[in-house]
Amino acid sequence: MKALIQTIIEPLVDHPDSIVITEKDEPVKVVYHLEVHPDDVGKVIGKNGRIAKSIRTVVYAAGMKSNKKIYLDIM
Repeated sequence: MKALIQTIIEPLVDHPDSIVITEKDEPVKVVYHLEVHPDDVGKVIGKNGRIAKSIRTVVYAAGMKSNKKIYLDIM
């Protein structure tokens, strides 16, 4: 799942080296924390959060195979 998030985010940002994805695995859910360079936060979130919502939709759909709920937090 980290590779999928990385693949989606890299073309959007100007500083792909500063992308940090951490995974927190809990009994009923998996939480991914995405951190990007401060200059790229607006590009990842998008106008009115549209890009962030689209990224979350793709990640949630990819996580449907597992029995756990998938969450993506953008820091």
